[in-house]
Amino acid sequence: MSATTLPRAEAPASTRLRVIDCDIHPSPRDGAVLDRWLPERWRRHRQEYGFRLRQPFATGHPYPKATPALSRYDSWPPDGGPPGSDIDFMRRQHLDPLGIEYGMLQPLTARGMDERNPGYAEALSTAVNHWMREDWTAREPRLKATICVPGEDAAASVREIERWAGQTDFAQIAMVSRALEPLGRQRYWPIYEAAEHHGLPLGLHSLGTSGHAVTGGGWPSFYFEEHQAVAMSMAALCASFILEGVFDRFPRLKVVIIEGGFGWVPSLGWRMDGLWRSLKSEVPHLHRKPSDYLKSNIWFTTQPVEEPERPEHLRQVIDWIGWDRLLFATDYPHWDSDDPRYAFKLPMSEAERRMILAENARAVYGLS
Repeated sequence: MSATTLPRAEAPASTRLRVIDCDIHPSPRDGAVLDRWLPERWRRHRQEYGFRLRQPFATGHPYPKATPALSRYDSWPPDGGPPGSDIDFMRRQHLDPLGIEYGMLQPLTARGMDERNPGYAEALSTAVNHWMREDWTAREPRLKATICVPGEDAAASVREIERWAGQTDFAQIAMVSRALEPLGRQRYWPIYEAAEHHGLPLGLHSLGTSGHAVTGGGWPSFYFEEHQAVAMSMAALCASFILEGVFDRFPRLKVVIIEGGFGWVPSLGWRMDGLWRSLKSEVPHLHRKPSDYLKSNIWFTTQPVEEPERPEHLRQVIDWIGWDRLLFATDYPHWDSDDPRYAFKLPMSEAERRMILAENARAVYGLS
């Protein structure tokens, strides 16, 4: 499938600010792409069994997406392959016209954390990381890879982190946000210890096929409902990290919440703080009120940007979260991706815009 590329107007040079895009989705052209880095045993496994996710669906996801491949109609490369599979087309359509200084790669397919077979999960993670480095970051210095880990196996995840930590191609560690257990649980702590040790943020993208519903009340009826319920799962994730004591044990750990929105963050902080006044004897390991951790250890990407009817309400939300907590993201090539020139429907000073578009991410990821 292909589509004609839709032209996008260039912004005047005098108004262009540098952009660090914290959510770009590369995709393998097909399932065999990763075979170059899979041992023979696991190549045969892929051919005979394919990917086996923790869900009852063999070839798809519980909800049909809004568009084919969840992507913009104009993002299909003219030479074939799915959206996000052609680096030259990505340059022409995305990196160059939008002035992307750095882009964080977040692969969503063929990742190890969702795979049921633990050995295959580890092999897949290694292969995906090789693929990102050799087919993407080695060919395009503006792109930074994410260390994908088989997160349900903490020991294997640490091995994968140690394999790539210190290489400038990699800027963070990826885990899915919907895991078998809440991610604050101690079974995952060796991963966080390694992340803190190497100064690598955790990039927690809104996805995962754990077999659990995205809502606390069961499986939604519609993709619409599932899509908006992501905010609930991300709020639960943040609460788990804070209340289980992850940040007290690893105070220098950085967590980036990706594609979960951020309009819900103040109410989560208010609710946890209110309950903490009454119930803090149950969590004596917390040394500060819960909302303090939201403002010291957690960052949020902007896409999707909540758009209240009155723009000043969005400013009040950001004022509470902190202007240094938001990292710009496009979510390219997905259907609801954001253009940095039009993403924010509120007046911002040039300093505020510069912080969100680039400088906050530069500080979080230690980019020059």
